[in-house]
Amino acid sequence: MANIFKQPCDEGVVLSSPAAVPCTREAEPWILAATILGSSMAFIDGTAVNVALPALQQSFGATVLDVQWVVESYSLFLAALLLVGGSMGDRFGRRLVFCWGVALFAAASIVCGLADTVGQLIIARGVQGVSGALLLPGSLAIISSSFDEERRGQAIGTWSAFTAITAGIGPVIGGWLIEHLSWRAVFCINVPLALVVLAISFLRVPESRDDGESQSLDWLGSGLGTLGLGTLVYGLIESSRLGFDHRLVISTLVVGMLSLAIFLLVEAHARKPMLPLTLFRSRHFSGANLMTFFLYTALGGSLFFVPLNLIQVQGYSATAAGAAWIPFILILFFLSRWAGGLVQKHGAKLPLVAGPAIACLGYALFTFLGIGGSYWTTFFPPVAVLGLGMAVSVAPHSTVSWISVWRGWIYHRKYVAPLMTNVFGLPEPNCPLA
Repeated sequence: MANIFKQPCDEGVVLSSPAAVPCTREAEPWILAATILGSSMAFIDGTAVNVALPALQQSFGATVLDVQWVVESYSLFLAALLLVGGSMGDRFGRRLVFCWGVALFAAASIVCGLADTVGQLIIARGVQGVSGALLLPGSLAIISSSFDEERRGQAIGTWSAFTAITAGIGPVIGGWLIEHLSWRAVFCINVPLALVVLAISFLRVPESRDDGESQSLDWLGSGLGTLGLGTLVYGLIESSRLGFDHRLVISTLVVGMLSLAIFLLVEAHARKPMLPLTLFRSRHFSGANLMTFFLYTALGGSLFFVPLNLIQVQGYSATAAGAAWIPFILILFFLSRWAGGLVQKHGAKLPLVAGPAIACLGYALFTFLGIGGSYWTTFFPPVAVLGLGMAVSVAPHSTVSWISVWRGWIYHRKYVAPLMTNVFGLPEPNCPLA
């Protein structure tokens, strides 16, 4: 269920950018339909796959490490290439790159559904991550370039509402498909969505790009970042099977750390780095991203293990396991704007302390669960408390990140925080400055 919401504070970036190709009133519904359905492919897939993990584990006779790679291969490439994907859209055309992402995502979904081994599935999921890095930045970039400032806020609100709904129903749809058809059908639902999105995009969505500014792509930085993150993730995952004293684990961890160190050196001296290190001179920005690291690392673990527990230990059906997280998503969605108001009344510090503390209480409640019992007296309380804690946390976090970065770096802010949140868990749902 990782990566199911839009990138943090994208609303603020979109609202502050001029419309490159203002659309007509007649074209507005079509543009919204294309971007909502395109984003929904990634959101539904992200939420439904975790529910499908027990079924595909049984189908392939896979280990927990194998199914962990099914999730991580997608997140890894999405996080590593999201920065480059946004740059490609600005340079080569937002609609073009968005459509390439949609088409590639659909093709990779077909391969996922037809996979004969867990290895093939892991590779196909990695391709999905690459295509997601083209697709997700493009959806809001198209809205930014198509709607003028007067109508852009309403367009973003519509996009936010519908993508949150698709994120909520994704696990339920996935669970139903697993029960009545197969886990393979979870991936195949992306194909008809992709065909509709491509048809609307080519017929109704205008093309736009940043012609006035030459955007060079930081391929070296992207490659080093992908190598560093990939080898670190591989070493950490395999350490549970081989042990930290194994030569393969040690070597991959060393390669990962060296690659990331070289990545930092390259970014520090690059003319147009994909990750400008000067952003982190802001104490508030660095602190906000550090909080993202810890908060979403914990959340990513719970979103991975709870569905496995519900299905394999508690005996829940796949549909029921998918529906178990709906209260979390609804609380996060409906209270995020309210949490943004807390910043205006009390400042960001109080909710940024209270929110993670409430989330910690939710995690603590998970530790008291046994086997059996009603959902409403067992899993619902920790899920609801965790949702409340995240709702209180994410909007103030977005505010702190946003105000800590000056407008001269607004292009980079559009893609920096997603790198952190897509590696370690859910991106924030709403930016209170929108």
